[in-house]
Amino acid sequence: MSAAALPTEPTPATASSASQAALALAQAAERIRDAAARSQPLCIRGGGSKAFYGEPAQAGETLSTADLSGIVSYEPSELVVTARAGTPLSQLEALLAAQGQCLPFEPPHFGGGATVGGMVAAGLSGPARASVGSVRDYVLGATVINGRGQTLVFGGQVMKNVAGYDVSRLLAGSMGTLGLIAEVSLKVLPVAPAEATLRFEMGQEEALRRLNEWGGQSLPLNASAWIDDAGVPTLYLRLRGAVAAVAAACQRLGGERLGDVASDWTASRDLRLPWFEARGDRDLWRLSVPQTAPVLALPDAPYIEWHGGQRWVRALPAEGESLRRAAQAVGGHATLFIAGGPGAAARPGRLAPLAPTLERIHRDLKREFDPAGILNPGRLYPGF
Repeated sequence: MSAAALPTEPTPATASSASQAALALAQAAERIRDAAARSQPLCIRGGGSKAFYGEPAQAGETLSTADLSGIVSYEPSELVVTARAGTPLSQLEALLAAQGQCLPFEPPHFGGGATVGGMVAAGLSGPARASVGSVRDYVLGATVINGRGQTLVFGGQVMKNVAGYDVSRLLAGSMGTLGLIAEVSLKVLPVAPAEATLRFEMGQEEALRRLNEWGGQSLPLNASAWIDDAGVPTLYLRLRGAVAAVAAACQRLGGERLGDVASDWTASRDLRLPWFEARGDRDLWRLSVPQTAPVLALPDAPYIEWHGGQRWVRALPAEGESLRRAAQAVGGHATLFIAGGPGAAARPGRLAPLAPTLERIHRDLKREFDPAGILNPGRLYPGF
């Protein structure tokens, strides 16, 4: 272990918290067994920062992960951290930052209550996702309580630890429908030595073309965002990597190099830019399409991320089906990310419909992990 590494065995000061977490784990398992016996739905809840996402929650008893909190182990030299589900995401990120490390996929917070378990359950990633991968790519292992009240451990703390089906990564994006995520091990990475943000004034078509061209070149591309900024179409490009590589890319690409705009990228991550806040009562849709997809016929100029692969659209409820068709036409899909207007909280049909084969697999997995169907029923798709 390096001098900077934190101990992997509990010290006397942390032994008490570990004991409390073990008790909380046992109590959660007992609650799930009792709920299954009564066919009583349970609504698993972390910090509630992503309660708007996915299908509307059904009525049920709340099962909180608040008592399942704390860092279990952290080995900076091994680039791995293990944390309990109820651990505040801000606490984990601060711990990593103190060692010059980070979660490179930039999980969104959407408020101060974001937790590690909610991060994995929602499976959402921030601006760098197209360059560094998603939440699922960094999950090494997990402890989960299934719908039978059984505590199961999957994966471990190294990349090559899975023989067969990688259940720990399956939990990413499962919205708590397969089990209560009690603990998770994550791969982390060092913070890049250098970073720069470039600004270019260019239309959407040119921006998509340039991003595709740059993506095939040896450039330290990390994130991008295109927006019609008060009538000025603008592409923002974030570079991260070695000092020499970032400096060479800036000189090669041109554009206007901006000062410290970290807060703007954070606002983009958490959907707090003025473009999102100007949504009003309109719905917010997320279109996931191939990066090579052309300009789409949309009701409003989109906000484009992930080098063209993610396109946010503000739309009226009646325009939803046309957005799904537009995404499907180029090989993608559309998600109603945040519903707006009267009755928004109860509107169903938010996630893209599954193909029959995928739906059968989802239902089979749900039945295996949660035979009584009590864990967050309907949060991922109506009916399971």
